Amino acid sequence: MERNLLVRLLAGDDEASVAARAALLDDAAYVVWDGTCPAEWHARTYARRLRHTRRKGIETLGLERAVRLLGRHDQPVRLGQVTAADGTWLFMLVLAEDGGELVACTGVRQAGE
Repeated sequence: MERNLLVRLLAGDDEASVAARAALLDDAAYVVWDGTCPAEWHARTYARRLRHTRRKGIETLGLERAVRLLGRHDQPVRLGQVTAADGTWLFMLVLAEDGGELVACTGVRQAGE
């Protein structure tokens, strides 16, 4: 997937999308993986991550919102990842099956930064 398409998909005003978009515009590394799986699988995974990050005091962006959005999404999704150029943030992008829509975006501050 081309960088400019991801930038357009991240045009929302939620905190995680804004930060991921800024990272992409600042030459962040990114990948969008082939293949899909049910959104409910990711909803459960991100719910566990939310509990873990809260327990550990790890800073996140949009994780609670991503859990809600994925819980309501009834179609398969594909994943992408954006890593800030300075390594301080890692963003997970959840895209519609065809890659044409952003379903959810979440970010987590990386340890040691």
